[in-house]
Amino acid sequence: MRRIKIFDTTLRDGEQSAGVNLNQTEKLEIARQLEKLQVDIIEAGFPAASKGDFTSVQQIANTIKDCSVTGLARAVTSDIDAAWEALKNGVEPRLHVFIATSPIHRQYKLKLSQDEVVERAVRMVKYAAQKFPIIQWSAEDACRTELPFLARIIEEVIQAGANVINIPDTVGYITPKEYGEIFQYLHNNVPSIHKVSLSAHCHDDLGMAIANSLAAVENGATQIEGTINGIGERAGNAALEELAVALHIRKDFYDADTRLQLKEISRTSSLISKLTGMVVPANKAVVGRNAYAHESGIHQDGVLKEKSTYEIISPELVGFQSNTLVLGKHSGRHAFRNRLDELGLSVADEDVTQLFTVFKELADRKKEMTDEDLAAIVLEQKLSKDERFYELLAIQVQYGTNQIPTATVTLSGNHNEIIQEACTGSGSIEALYNTLEKCVNGSVHLLDYRIQSVGAGRDALAQVFVKLKFNGEETSGRGLAQDVLEASANAYLNAVNRVIYMAAVTV
Repeated sequence: MRRIKIFDTTLRDGEQSAGVNLNQTEKLEIARQLEKLQVDIIEAGFPAASKGDFTSVQQIANTIKDCSVTGLARAVTSDIDAAWEALKNGVEPRLHVFIATSPIHRQYKLKLSQDEVVERAVRMVKYAAQKFPIIQWSAEDACRTELPFLARIIEEVIQAGANVINIPDTVGYITPKEYGEIFQYLHNNVPSIHKVSLSAHCHDDLGMAIANSLAAVENGATQIEGTINGIGERAGNAALEELAVALHIRKDFYDADTRLQLKEISRTSSLISKLTGMVVPANKAVVGRNAYAHESGIHQDGVLKEKSTYEIISPELVGFQSNTLVLGKHSGRHAFRNRLDELGLSVADEDVTQLFTVFKELADRKKEMTDEDLAAIVLEQKLSKDERFYELLAIQVQYGTNQIPTATVTLSGNHNEIIQEACTGSGSIEALYNTLEKCVNGSVHLLDYRIQSVGAGRDALAQVFVKLKFNGEETSGRGLAQDVLEASANAYLNAVNRVIYMAAVTV
């Protein structure tokens, strides 16, 4: 059976999703979970893009031990140098270097001839080969490139030292039959193709990213690229959890599998959904909450008699459990720590005491504490502790159908000064956000506001996601609390604090 490598680009292509804004701590947390999932390659970012991206890639490369970490680079020496400096201390540093090859990109973006594109690609691969042990080369917009030219440039970069050749469907244009035929053409027309691995990178603009990726596997690809939950530019990328489970369930057809620990899929999907603010649709394959639900009477009857009648994937395969009620207000610190470890939540010993205090306070107010609650509060406390330039101390909101909503807010400022303001609005959230804008010393424009519950029941935690502009910088934030207004205030301050934090670390 063929082994298909999984190239995860959640932290690079996935973070390019509109409205997604991850900080360094969040990126490292995701990378650690991807390591537990056992992806083969983590594309940690674009080191030359910014100082923040460089630092994140470097930190991930220095931390991750069971995956190869890579960074993206354009076909220019400064990008390759930045990638090497960020990745050189990793266990298996590799470069992902790309150049556009299609006629439309050559004419309008690069303004280069075919010969000039080949020359630059070859020169940059040779340059990178002096530093990196593994080089992946990508032909941007390969699927709209003339096949003879694509074969020509691939042969040239293989001779120059490329180890992996990636054929991306950059704009989600190709169909499965056509995509498979590209791989067949390359096998038949690139003399050195046997020396490299072929990789598939598909976007979902026409809803065919999964089908195209599987067509590539059928036609000789040994690596698939994608993101968890299918997040990414525009309509997103191929969803890696769907690809991995498809290969696993249909081993009989594809004769291929991955090394992924499938039981980590649910946890990985949930973590990335929480940190990016991109909610997983209920009907999403593999990880949607309805993926293993049966409402039709005929289906229910069949499943009760034999699960395989209507259920081809067991929820346990991908890490879902039917019973998640494990802790309560009488649970001890040791049981709390053990459950964190079981859930795969890496928490430093010095942080456990503080997190346990927060847990006990919440457990006193909630009837039931689920694993989802536990994961949410741990992530909220753990991942925002370094960014609290403004911290919420108290809020009071007066609201009635026959009165003007009024909010009073008390914050702790950057130098522990106490800030208190009050303001009105047409609703309780507007009054609260008008008041917070007066507190934070800057102009704020709210772009998006979303709320969802964590778990079920009247006492469920509220999780709020916001996207806003603070002093001209677009940012996002999330907040968690049992009270919707408190969660809303926390999300707002989290977004504002991110802009201040990033300004401080990039000075």
